[in-house]
Amino acid sequence: MEIFYYLLFGGLGAVVAAVELSKNNKDRITTTPAFNSFKNNYLLVYSLMMVVETVDLDCIAEVDGIWCRLGIERTEAGDWLQGPYVYYLYSQYGFGKGEIGQLFIAGFGSSMLFGTIVGSLADKQGRKRACVTYCIAYILSCITKHSPQYKVLMLGRILGGIATSLLFSAFESWLVAEHNKRGFEQQWLSITFSKAIFFGNGLVAIISGLFGNLLVDTFALGPVAPFDAASCFLAIGMAIILSSWTENYGDPSESKDLLTQFRGAAVAIASDEKIALLGAIQSLFEGSMYTFVFLWTPALSPNDEDIPHGFIFATFMLASMMGSSLASRLMARSSLRVESYMQIVFAVSSVSLLLPIVTSFMVAPSKVKGGSISFAGCIQVVGFCAFEGCVGIFWPSIMKMRSQYIPEEARSTIMNFFRIPLNIFVCIVLYNVNAFPITVMFGMCSIFLFVACLLQRRLMVIAEKPKTQDWTSLKEKDTEADPLNI
Repeated sequence: MEIFYYLLFGGLGAVVAAVELSKNNKDRITTTPAFNSFKNNYLLVYSLMMVVETVDLDCIAEVDGIWCRLGIERTEAGDWLQGPYVYYLYSQYGFGKGEIGQLFIAGFGSSMLFGTIVGSLADKQGRKRACVTYCIAYILSCITKHSPQYKVLMLGRILGGIATSLLFSAFESWLVAEHNKRGFEQQWLSITFSKAIFFGNGLVAIISGLFGNLLVDTFALGPVAPFDAASCFLAIGMAIILSSWTENYGDPSESKDLLTQFRGAAVAIASDEKIALLGAIQSLFEGSMYTFVFLWTPALSPNDEDIPHGFIFATFMLASMMGSSLASRLMARSSLRVESYMQIVFAVSSVSLLLPIVTSFMVAPSKVKGGSISFAGCIQVVGFCAFEGCVGIFWPSIMKMRSQYIPEEARSTIMNFFRIPLNIFVCIVLYNVNAFPITVMFGMCSIFLFVACLLQRRLMVIAEKPKTQDWTSLKEKDTEADPLNI
């Protein structure tokens, strides 16, 4: 079966190369040198941040007798450099899987509790400052990995959760605001979004995994080495931000406290159906994606089959790169709306996650322990690659829709509001990862994605309707309802 992995990896690599090299003028957007310089600066910083993000992507952990992925793939997304060593490091310090599970949950809980606060501070105090704060918080989180003390490690996870909230709100908010402030065309945002996913969530992931393996295995520097390297990359990124980025704000009004800003963001979500639909779609898709990351390993090796986890992971990253490359071509067509093709993406992703259920009925399960991947496993790998391709399309496309529908004044606040149900879901799944059969979990994900497809259809229908209220009118209405600003 080893030839299967090479054929799949080579085939996907060829497709990615073909898609990139076959782009014609219709698939490309003509830009200016000023925009290209701005875009490349952001892509460099974003790639450096994605090398080190803190949600333990590739950490394979033994939980209740099975091997499952404890980590988030993109979207909490990142930790390409150090992810494979987080669980291993904690176990080397002598902690059991129960204590390690609490550390992981603490990171997501921290992101949930503090996310809206740091998002609002980013809108009010400045997005550049928030990006610098992310770098500092995560460097401190990396430093805590040198301590074997459980409380210190817990502090590191909390800092990491706060940093995650900043990464996935402040950076995008800064980009959109700065893009508009410099007078670049709105359509050019899609180029930056798709390239960020292609490089930051694809190519950088593969390279970082190899680099982390080099540090730990080849140079024998120990499992803390990737965290030290992560700190260096963060310091480089922070230096670039400080030296080349300008500050921008959401609503810098001094009279608006955090509570009022939270309420204003909540009113915006409740009063604009497009924003509410966007938040629901994002939560449903990312929740399904996170569950997939937890479960793909046991799904492919139910009888302890010997599967090359790293090679399969690299194949998934190639599939994601293919998706982001396709997304750039789709978004380059002015006649094709994001709201339209995303319905198909959600439908395909829903079907792809049904394959573990389908194969369980159509292919007799093997009772032989060990060995190579089964025929059913091969079918599932192909389906999972299709899902990863959908993930690659999803990220730049959801970024594009967020730039269109979320008001600038509270962009970071609203984006972190979207992450509250997301982090609750992740904590529940982490805590009950073995409470249900794998087929039930995949079936739940498929239903979530089908619902996302229906909601996307609704979003497309109302997307052309004029706004009934803008952010200014919402603020005025909120002030009238509460003139004392209490």
